[in-house]
Amino acid sequence: MKAVQVSRFGGPDVLEVVDLPIPEPNPDEVLLRHTAIGLNFIDTYHRSGLYPQPLPFIPGSEGAGVVEAVGDGVDHLQPGDRVAYAWGPVGAYAQYRTIAADRVVKLPDELDERTAAASLLKACTVEYLVNRTHAVQPGETVLWHAAAGGVGLLAVQWLKSIGATVIGTAGSPEKAELARAHGCDHVILYREENVADRVREITGGEGLKVVYDSVGKDTFQTSLDCLAPRGLMVSFGNASGPVTGVDLGVLSTKGSLYVTRPTLFHYYATPDQRDIFTRQVFEKITSGQVKVEIEQSFKLEDMAEAHRALAERRTTGCTVIEP
Repeated sequence: MKAVQVSRFGGPDVLEVVDLPIPEPNPDEVLLRHTAIGLNFIDTYHRSGLYPQPLPFIPGSEGAGVVEAVGDGVDHLQPGDRVAYAWGPVGAYAQYRTIAADRVVKLPDELDERTAAASLLKACTVEYLVNRTHAVQPGETVLWHAAAGGVGLLAVQWLKSIGATVIGTAGSPEKAELARAHGCDHVILYREENVADRVREITGGEGLKVVYDSVGKDTFQTSLDCLAPRGLMVSFGNASGPVTGVDLGVLSTKGSLYVTRPTLFHYYATPDQRDIFTRQVFEKITSGQVKVEIEQSFKLEDMAEAHRALAERRTTGCTVIEP
């Protein structure tokens, strides 16, 4: 089988296409034939060593496909079942992989594998952020950085389905228009406008109960400035680099603020959680409340270019990798 392997941490060039034997499932595992693979920012963190993995390793935390074989002790899945996963472990950048049977979920008939692989990690991220990290209420106004990104476009739609008012940031007029087309009520061009000032203007000077920030270092202080007293800053990504050297006293001076750094893996940690909450995600997608738009596709052999496009913010919406 073809796979993409990392033998040393670094830039996209460390992604090497290799030939490997198709693995056999151990007890409690399934052998999955990927029909589609997801691309996510966390993959770049694994590749660079920001989130280190034991070397060598096959990156990728999200995929969908067909069960080819099951190991001893697996009785709830059988060959031919269509399944997906979005919470690792790494190993998705391959035509085949083995994975613990309790880490995949069955796909509903209405959901195709390409859509699942392109969106499941992003949609599950949105689910836990807006339902459980902070339960957004109808009529509440929230700020979502990078509203035209893969997670952002799904988040805008999900938030609108709740009845929230969404302020988004974008880096260009084209991306701003894309965010608006998906329901964003207000879009701030962060290269041209002061984000905190615009948020205060939109909210009548009150600020926000919650800000969702996947950008990291470049937007951390701005996000705090957008919050109302006792507001919550949800930092869930590092697109511009990790946030370091935080002075906790700043949270006091800016209004007794809260900050959290959640990860999907803690919110989808058990088989029951994965089953319950992916059903909510599937319902949002199959009902049409959240439309998944696959804007880019790459071949497995072109993973280095896919990573460059992602890092350079040349991608919008969701991306799928064709194995």
